[in-house]
Amino acid sequence: MLRRTRVKICGITSVEDAQLAVTAGADGIGLVFHRGSPRYVSVENAARIVASLPPLVTSVGLFVDADPEVIEHTVERTGVAMLQFHGEERPAECNGFDRPWIKAGRVRGGFDIETFAELYADANGLLLDAWSALAPGGTGQTFDWHQVPESLAGRIILAGGLNPANVGAAIRTVQPYAVDVSSGVEMEPGRKDSRKVGAFLSAVRDADQDGTNE
Repeated sequence: MLRRTRVKICGITSVEDAQLAVTAGADGIGLVFHRGSPRYVSVENAARIVASLPPLVTSVGLFVDADPEVIEHTVERTGVAMLQFHGEERPAECNGFDRPWIKAGRVRGGFDIETFAELYADANGLLLDAWSALAPGGTGQTFDWHQVPESLAGRIILAGGLNPANVGAAIRTVQPYAVDVSSGVEMEPGRKDSRKVGAFLSAVRDADQDGTNE
């Protein structure tokens, strides 16, 4: 059977954009609970978005060095299915919330992906984003995909500057488990563009068709 790259659309801020992502074929949506982000979503709004999702579409809550009490409150109020830690959280800080979790790593020169994977061995997935001094994520910057070890591809959620024009090349290079996009499918921060979302999903499926059978 053909390999299928999963797709997460991050930075969802409305029920309408969540439904847009679902209709296009996304496997998951990301909700940003970091107040420093232009894609920040309130707990109340996030709860409405999560409630609107159909079965088998995963809601992921993104946190950046948040207090445990904040995470616990958000999980309880919204019902997000998975957590994504995008700051400097240590492994022990990622456990204990009764949810599967993803750890994000910000890749630049000298970043050792294999050591990162060993440190966060308990993570359900490793999200690789481009390092930027401007923000923890969502900057539209890419990194050298050839840095990703082939042996880790099955654990990798590839992010960082992906868009409809380059996601096919990214998949062919890394063959990740999933890809994650935010700014690459927006009309402005926090508002998704239906044409870009559709084009992104189409490019992912085209790359999968080009891939080898599993």
